[in-house]
Amino acid sequence: MKRTNYLSWDEYFMAVALLSAQRSKDPNTQVGACVANEQNKIVGVGYNGFPWGCSDDELPWERQGKYLDTKYPYVCHAELNAVLNAISDLRNCRIYVGLFPCNECTKVIIQAGIKEIIYLSDKYSETDQIKAAKIMLNKSPNITYRQLTTSLESLTVSFIPPEL
Repeated sequence: MKRTNYLSWDEYFMAVALLSAQRSKDPNTQVGACVANEQNKIVGVGYNGFPWGCSDDELPWERQGKYLDTKYPYVCHAELNAVLNAISDLRNCRIYVGLFPCNECTKVIIQAGIKEIIYLSDKYSETDQIKAAKIMLNKSPNITYRQLTTSLESLTVSFIPPEL
C-alpha cells in the first residue's frame, strides 16, 4: 500500500520555492520562486538577490535611508530571477512564491505568459505596489492567483541519509 502523507503538487512546488529562498543573502527578507509547467516539471527557480557580478559585500542591504543607500534599487526579486532562469517557454505555467508579487514582478509574470500565481503570504496587501499588482491581474483575463491552503506547518529537510 502506498503512503498517504506525501506532498501535493502545490505543496511540493511551494517547498521548492521556500528552499530556494534559503539561498538569499538578504538579512531581512528571503523569498524564493518556483515555476512549474503543465506537466508538473520545474522550469525555473529564483530567489531575491543582487544581479550577477554585483558584490553582495559592496551593495547595501539596508531597508531605510536614502534610496541609493538601500537595497531597493539593486535587488532582483525571486519572481524575476525565476523567469530569467527559465529553461523553457513559460506560457501556461504556474509560479509559486512565498510573498504576493509586487507590481514590477507582476508585469514580468504577465508578460511571460504565466497563467497562475500561487502564494503563501499577502502581508503587504495594503501597499501601493501590491494594490497595483492586483489591479493588473484583475484586468488580465489569462491569469489567476490564489493563496495556498495547506495543513502543513513545516517541512523538515535532512541531509542525513535514511537508514536502509
